[in-house]
Amino acid sequence: MEKKFISLSYDLMLKDNEGKLYKYESAPREKPFRFITGIGYALDLFEENVASLAPGDGFEFQIPCEKAYGQYDEQNVIQLDKGIFMRDGQFDSENVKAGAVIPLSDGQQTFHAVVKEIGKEKVTVDLNHPLAGEDLTFRGTVLESRPATDEEIDSLLHPKCKGCGNKGGCCDEEGGCCGNGSCS
Repeated sequence: MEKKFISLSYDLMLKDNEGKLYKYESAPREKPFRFITGIGYALDLFEENVASLAPGDGFEFQIPCEKAYGQYDEQNVIQLDKGIFMRDGQFDSENVKAGAVIPLSDGQQTFHAVVKEIGKEKVTVDLNHPLAGEDLTFRGTVLESRPATDEEIDSLLHPKCKGCGNKGGCCDEEGGCCGNGSCS
């Protein structure tokens, strides 16, 4: 599948408790959403709905929650020992507070959680995606759509890299080009 560079403006609409659409977030023309298809940067159905559009084309489509971020799962709301949020022997109340989005790790991957409540000994966090359980409605306009360059693909796959340009090299730990032709 050809990798395409797409730039677009959009409004993401959600439904309120009465079923009326409201704007949840926007990517305006001045700060468009840019991505390359086929890399996993955008939802599959989002890509499918915009990949064949030309610059100037408008769009409106819905992605059901099951094809977006899934149903909200109460089992993803968990309690963690307050001790894991200690910093220099003190509870990190500056960063760990109700409503805060915090990074967590299981030793293999890092993910984000929303702090729901801080108790005497436990912190309740929500591991659901913020849009879990939501049907997503997108309205917008394609600003640019063209084949992606090797440099654009390389910079997206290796964001720390500052100059390999996919010329037979890859990025080293510091973000430079290692030049050995074997990207990992």
